[in-house]
Amino acid sequence: MLIEFSVKNFLSFKNLVTLSMEKGNGDENSNNIISNEFGEFLKTAAIYGANASGKTNLLKAFTAAIIMVRSSNYIPLGAKWNLIKPFMFDEDSKNEPTEFEFVFISNNIKYKYYIQTDAEKVYKESLDAYYSQKPTNLFKRKDTNVYEFNSDRALLESIASKNTENKLFLVTAATWNYLKVKDAYLWFMNVIDTYDSFNTIFTKDIIDYKNDNELRNFTIKLLREADIHINNILVDYDLVSESKKDVYTIDNNPVLNNLNIQIEHEVLTDTNDVKKYNLSFNEESSGTKVLFTFAPYLKRAFENNRVIIVDEFEKSMHPALIEFIIKLFNNKKINKANSQLIITTHAPNLLNLELLRRDEIWFTEKNNKNGVSDLYPLDSFSVRKEENVQKGYLNGRYGAIPFIKDIDLWEE
Repeated sequence: MLIEFSVKNFLSFKNLVTLSMEKGNGDENSNNIISNEFGEFLKTAAIYGANASGKTNLLKAFTAAIIMVRSSNYIPLGAKWNLIKPFMFDEDSKNEPTEFEFVFISNNIKYKYYIQTDAEKVYKESLDAYYSQKPTNLFKRKDTNVYEFNSDRALLESIASKNTENKLFLVTAATWNYLKVKDAYLWFMNVIDTYDSFNTIFTKDIIDYKNDNELRNFTIKLLREADIHINNILVDYDLVSESKKDVYTIDNNPVLNNLNIQIEHEVLTDTNDVKKYNLSFNEESSGTKVLFTFAPYLKRAFENNRVIIVDEFEKSMHPALIEFIIKLFNNKKINKANSQLIITTHAPNLLNLELLRRDEIWFTEKNNKNGVSDLYPLDSFSVRKEENVQKGYLNGRYGAIPFIKDIDLWEE
């Protein structure tokens, strides 16, 4: 579970900004709240802002940090992290490192993980575990090759000698089986993920659609609840044998040939007979395709704790469907694992205090004079529970909307 994420000197975020999933003031929308031994936290967050205000850059910051963890073992010595991009409109910032910090819960332990890095090397890094109210530092990288260990020094110094300047010590320590960092490492590998679209169905999900009755039934029910009435999902393919895989295939994922996905519909004829018709998946609407592709992620999230972060969630999806999915995450009977959904969006219908709490609505705004983005929550304003937030946002009360002037494009 994510508690908060902070970033500094990354793309348009020159200054430190923090997205917090901690519950703020107010007792409304209790179903939106996760309560555990560490406090009270939020299941959903919606981030609004004008185009080019920084919404997508926030998602890119999440993505950059996650990819660093997942790829650290594979980056060669001397290679660059090209996804690390500092704020470029300032002579100092463009030569300074980027900073990321995650506070999260993994396997019932709270962690704080900090990275300071540029494209060439990691400068600082630390991991704190909260076995009690007081944090326990598991390691501290004070400079690229300078470490501080409060316990297990001999083991950790041996692991540090195997690390390189552009690799994360967290990953190297987990790889060498230092068990105290394992849960923190696995959280980045398995729990949190970012998406900019759901236009591609992965091979694993296609295979599951063919073989997993639970997934098929879940998706059929999901689509029906979203007022998309289908009767069945039919998947067929040929598995390419290992010996016939393309020589350029570098992973162990199965390769599928002759893939055929059909969606079965029941239709009432003019004579009141029920007939079944199959449509190719490619002939279905964009909204149906997106939900079909997203359904496996939803099912996994509702069964096991996940943090799903999606950029511009309304792509190819009706605003009512986005509202429907948010309601699923905030439904305790459905979201049994207390998974979290964080989205960037322009959908005005979500600006509804009966759907989202004041601390679940966030805004990004860019200062057009210096190019710096800011991130702030709705509850930083004095907003009443009964306030029409959608109207207030569109009228510019909370900022984060484009300032559009009347101009003559042909005037010289």
